[in-house]
Amino acid sequence: MRIRAITRPRLAPADLDSIYQAASILRSQMVTPPTVEALSRQVSTNRLKLNQGFHEVYGTTPFQYLRDCRLGLARRLLMTSDRPIESIAAAVGYSSRNHFAKAFRRQTGLNPKAFQMQVQRLAS
Repeated sequence: MRIRAITRPRLAPADLDSIYQAASILRSQMVTPPTVEALSRQVSTNRLKLNQGFHEVYGTTPFQYLRDCRLGLARRLLMTSDRPIESIAAAVGYSSRNHFAKAFRRQTGLNPKAFQMQVQRLAS
């Protein structure tokens, strides 16, 4: 029971619902996400509560959560398709292939093309 109390977010149910709703909005609007201010208004909270709630629930900021979602989808697309890197970058909300590659490399340690080629080699 103590472990559950430590790991469970200590937010009011309404605040917790706002955080989950905000995360859902970020996932569904990955390509053109709202600003943190607009997102907080959409879920009827303020920016501070939104940021604190994301830290409490997800251990990160809304922007980092969005980046993680984008890169997770990018990994799946790289693993399951042979689409060009530019196409995948655009599909997950990056307007620049270079920004996408830099973020992908920071998270995975590989550039997107090397990752795609490695997956294809393993599948063969």
